[in-house]
Amino acid sequence: MSEQDFPESEFAQRTERAQRAMHAHGIDALFFTTEAEVRYFSGFRTLFWQSPTRPWFLVVPARGKPIAVIPQIGAHLMADTWIDDVRTFSAPHPTDDGIGLLAEVLEPFSRIGMPMGRESSLRMPLADFHALTDQLPGTEFVNANDLVQRLRQVKSELEIDLLRDICQIGSRSFGRAAQLFYQGQTLKEAFRAFKIELLEQGADDVPYLVGGAGQGGYGDVISPPSDQLLAAGDVLMLDTGATKNGYFCDFDRNFAIGQASEPVRNAHRLLVDAVTAATAVARPGRTCADLFRAMAQTIGQGEGDVGRLGHGLGMQLTESPSITSFDQTELLENMVMTLEPSIDLGDGRMMVHEENIVIRNGEPEFLSQRSDPEIPVIGI
Repeated sequence: MSEQDFPESEFAQRTERAQRAMHAHGIDALFFTTEAEVRYFSGFRTLFWQSPTRPWFLVVPARGKPIAVIPQIGAHLMADTWIDDVRTFSAPHPTDDGIGLLAEVLEPFSRIGMPMGRESSLRMPLADFHALTDQLPGTEFVNANDLVQRLRQVKSELEIDLLRDICQIGSRSFGRAAQLFYQGQTLKEAFRAFKIELLEQGADDVPYLVGGAGQGGYGDVISPPSDQLLAAGDVLMLDTGATKNGYFCDFDRNFAIGQASEPVRNAHRLLVDAVTAATAVARPGRTCADLFRAMAQTIGQGEGDVGRLGHGLGMQLTESPSITSFDQTELLENMVMTLEPSIDLGDGRMMVHEENIVIRNGEPEFLSQRSDPEIPVIGI
């Protein structure tokens, strides 16, 4: 077996936890079609998921190791994981992209769980899924969304080590802001410089980098870079999702270009205060709604003023649960969360702030290097 991101024992433990939950819910097998779940249980990590041409399937039975049903092109890489049973099909195929083979694997199971709820998707043609169910007339497909999400929400210490590593890489890169950003620089140049810095600091990739800049705040937090020039009085925000061994950091930093107005300084302090308020209640047994209220009340926002103020983090840039007023998910030890308060500054301007933490038995652990309340000023 070639070098993998984790030892076999990590995947064995994940599978055993899943099988205990399956037994409790009367589920005979779990069926997955999406990258994160396939990788979580197998260790199969590839950028080939970017291609929509081929489907990939993984079945986790109630006993034993998972079974992979995949295109032939992935056979060598899947054989390097802990999976023993790898069944392949020719893809793309004119009439059967693995559905017949998949049906043979699933036929012994009468009750099969699949993610069907919020944040799930079906990564196979809907017509093929209908063809699959037609070949399995006695099989019941049930919603296993909560079961799977709860498993993935609680991270192992090996996962947390990886997340800590990539968050430290992000923190070191943000710490170089004074050498990377300057007045008169275009946003495209700023983004490019920061991506290069992340890679030089040890990130494997930077799949996600968004942000914005504007006088006294910015208009949104998801824009790609433009040729806009950074000017004195601008607030520059960069939000990065860099990766190490397939695990993400996800936090942002704000910088004032040349000078910071008092409203900008106050807004930044308030955002950091909101994070502090959330960490005071971020304990096992509390809920995501508790975190939301702590931040919203600090900022002075109502429950309907913003969608969410953070989320889970791990193999995906955003994972469940969501920090919203209605999410009553109980916080458990070793959940990794982002805290992401935002402020509406009026006139179409806003500011956001984000940190990454681990829920511990006591005070949470900061994975990102905690921001100072005073906004950094670039160019003085």
